[in-house]
Amino acid sequence: MSNTQSVKAVAKYIRMSPQKVRRVLNQIRGRSYQEALMILEFLPYNAAGPVWQVVHSAAANAENNYALNKKKLIIEQTYANEGPKLKRIRPRAQGRANAILKPTCHITVVVKSV
Repeated sequence: MSNTQSVKAVAKYIRMSPQKVRRVLNQIRGRSYQEALMILEFLPYNAAGPVWQVVHSAAANAENNYALNKKKLIIEQTYANEGPKLKRIRPRAQGRANAILKPTCHITVVVKSV
């Protein structure tokens, strides 16, 4: 593993449930950079947009900071951790209130060169 270089990109506080983002991340894990972008472009999920940005950012980091070739990158790790929840209130009958929790997540993509 001395020749392979891992490069990471993180998008924080994405206003989306981590469960829904993981559904997209599972599709691209282990694939090449170009193949992952193709898959993300045609997935019908809203989470594909932020994931596409993070994958693109990881590849740009690899190219600019470590002089790696984008065409030889493979997506090594992808994960979505839970971020803080935005707490909102919905008024209910007879002066009561229900809590609404709006989830956020942190998306991490690690790429490596082959």
